[in-house]
Amino acid sequence: MTFPLSAVVLAAGEGTRMKSARPKPVHLLCGRPMVLHVVDALSELDVDRAVVVVGHGAERVTKALLERAPAHLAIDFVEQRVQRGTGDAVSVALTAFPDDDMEDGEIVVLPGDTPLLRPSTLAALVRRHRDQGAAASVLTTKLTNPTGYGRVVRDKNDRVARIVEEADATAEERAIDEVNTSIYCFRRSVLAPALRRLSPENAQGEYYLTDVIEVLHDAGYPVVSLVVQDALEAAGVNDRSQLAVAEAELRSRTNQLWMQRGVTMLDPARTYIDATVELGLDVTLFPGTMLQGNTVVGPGAQLGPDCRLIDCSVAENAVVEHTVGRQAEIGADARVGPFASLGPGSRVPPGTVTGPFFSAAAHDENDEER
Repeated sequence: MTFPLSAVVLAAGEGTRMKSARPKPVHLLCGRPMVLHVVDALSELDVDRAVVVVGHGAERVTKALLERAPAHLAIDFVEQRVQRGTGDAVSVALTAFPDDDMEDGEIVVLPGDTPLLRPSTLAALVRRHRDQGAAASVLTTKLTNPTGYGRVVRDKNDRVARIVEEADATAEERAIDEVNTSIYCFRRSVLAPALRRLSPENAQGEYYLTDVIEVLHDAGYPVVSLVVQDALEAAGVNDRSQLAVAEAELRSRTNQLWMQRGVTMLDPARTYIDATVELGLDVTLFPGTMLQGNTVVGPGAQLGPDCRLIDCSVAENAVVEHTVGRQAEIGADARVGPFASLGPGSRVPPGTVTGPFFSAAAHDENDEER
């Protein structure tokens, strides 16, 4: 029997290490807010509802999700007004569920700063949870240098017994190379009671969600794990360096996807495509091409080298070289550049050859009357 599946996304943190006025969950990766990439991980699951816990910059995080989240996914928002740890955040999230909705079913819990998690990995975690009849399942990975991560402590039967945060770990526990990714699946009926047993008596003075694992294990409930082989999937983004690593990985995945769909890239490492861009069949992208926003490129078009197009439309078989364009329209079979500048609202008619050093502003319908 398959029970209803819900999701909780923890996106309340301030992200002080980002050194930014922008809330961490809405920092952009391949043109989309980071938290949206996390929501993407739910795409292979039949999730009946998702609850997002917001806090710092709540309005901006809420707005980003309401405007861009998949239309089929119902999202509710709850605010964690005081940051008292991940355990408290999940307790706040559960207030969005009716009391009679907590008896059956499962809840996946995701941090809002793990944008590299693949949908297939999360689906595998839920399958393992169900196959094993687990009360809790945790996604783990193994790191050569586990510094900064919570360690997974196993019992004598090699079952997950508890997770200890590094600040609270002994020297022996810090030597463990299996770490917590903060990605879980819980049986609904046992989660709330376990959360009520948490204590803030730890190095951070917070309610750790990780402590739920020990509570359930000690109560005799089955707790299982799934070890993800690609540790990068579970990597959190806490500063600008980690943001750059995530951007490079997501860009590589995006480029691979488009090449599989029939797009030619002469140098994928020097080709930058936002996740919001649409490309037609047999498009050729030369090195230094950067396509951003809602840019749409028609079949057979050739872009680059060194083009940056933002929210532009490029029709079929157009050729665009050494060009910067923003909110511009390029017609079919047009040849633009080299060294062209297309301003917002400008239009290059079909078949036009602009020549070098071309500059265009918005088209004015009254120009012909002058």
